[in-house]
Amino acid sequence: MQKIKAIIFDLDGVIVDTAIFHYQAWKRLANEYGFDFTPEQNERLKGISRLESLEILLSIGGIEISSAEEKNRVANKKNKWYRENILKMTPNDILPGVKNFLIDLKNTNYKIAIGSSSKNAGTILEKIGLDGFFDSVIDGLKITNSKPDPEVFIKAANELNIDPENCLVFEDAAAGIEAAKKAGMLAIGVGKYENLSNADKVIPDFNDINVFMIENLTN
Repeated sequence: MQKIKAIIFDLDGVIVDTAIFHYQAWKRLANEYGFDFTPEQNERLKGISRLESLEILLSIGGIEISSAEEKNRVANKKNKWYRENILKMTPNDILPGVKNFLIDLKNTNYKIAIGSSSKNAGTILEKIGLDGFFDSVIDGLKITNSKPDPEVFIKAANELNIDPENCLVFEDAAAGIEAAKKAGMLAIGVGKYENLSNADKVIPDFNDINVFMIENLTN
């Protein structure tokens, strides 16, 4: 078993729970087009880019938009609704157990990074008081390919100057788990096993996670 030197965290659904904000915005968009959008269908959108998510949403509703310009306009409208909610976030929105775990990792000299497809990662980190806390932040503004492409995690490893095989990823989306595995990294799923069965381990949350458990988690 390789030695873990760096921990890379997805943001949405791992550090903070902005998934509900995404869902509310996508559901509002679906309703505007005259169809419903369920939480189960929303699972397909986790971890992938905004435009890819829009394509899935439109296919569910049987809606066709041929113009790339119109697709961008609609996706930006969804993002505007989403940003209205994240601008209200505070440090209290950090998920239980996460902040203490992050502090313990830094105190024990692990490198830590964000690896997120979100283009709003910088705003979220600022609002929750974690801007400048991570050794590297790779987000949707720094990558060309979204998950399940491994680009976001490879770039994070490169910025940390750590070999991918020495990195451990925490992810809440199947696409993110796939991306981590493609990058040659260990992947811990955060959430329900049925959604994250390809992960090396699955945990429900960070309430009982500490630095001493990393070795056990990866054995």
